Amino acid sequence: MPFGGPKSPQAVKAGYNVYHSRQDTSTLGEWYYIGHYGQLGPLTREQIDDLIRDGVIARDTYVWKNGMTDWLAAERVAELAGLFVTNHPNTPPPPPSARPPGPAPMPQPPTFSSVPSPMGYHYPVFSTVKSDRSRLAGGILQIIPGVGRMYLGYTAYGVLQLFLGMCGVGILWSWIDGLIILAGGVKLDGYGRQLQD
Repeated sequence: MPFGGPKSPQAVKAGYNVYHSRQDTSTLGEWYYIGHYGQLGPLTREQIDDLIRDGVIARDTYVWKNGMTDWLAAERVAELAGLFVTNHPNTPPPPPSARPPGPAPMPQPPTFSSVPSPMGYHYPVFSTVKSDRSRLAGGILQIIPGVGRMYLGYTAYGVLQLFLGMCGVGILWSWIDGLIILAGGVKLDGYGRQLQD
């Protein structure tokens, strides 16, 4: 019995007959399937078709209806087998439309200039990406230890300066850092964008 012992077709049929003897059979389904949560049904043929189309019932899902002797994989049931022919979830996409003759244009890399840092290293500054942060505001905010660095996006520096500033040691470091920011020593914000002057 598949999937840990669902009801036998005879038990389902007995339950089906008792249930349907009390109900109008024109509105009730006669299909059952074994899903992730056990035996499900009764379902109408339209509901089964929808479940197959949506991929809930796969080819190897066991199904049963009144008149069948045993549970069968859905692809082995003659009434349902035709629905799986057109339902291929891993169908490759259609080929792309024809491209115009000739080589494809190469995308242009962003322009950048090399800016020396106070330590002598050169790092690129992308001319197309401007920060929404101001160097002047960052330098002035450094009066309060770490706030200017946090404003510019250097959160780790800012928290360290704030913590050391509460101890009294970091105030001098923070003020000197503010002067360096105002003098143009910091060209980029913490996200790599060029600071506004």
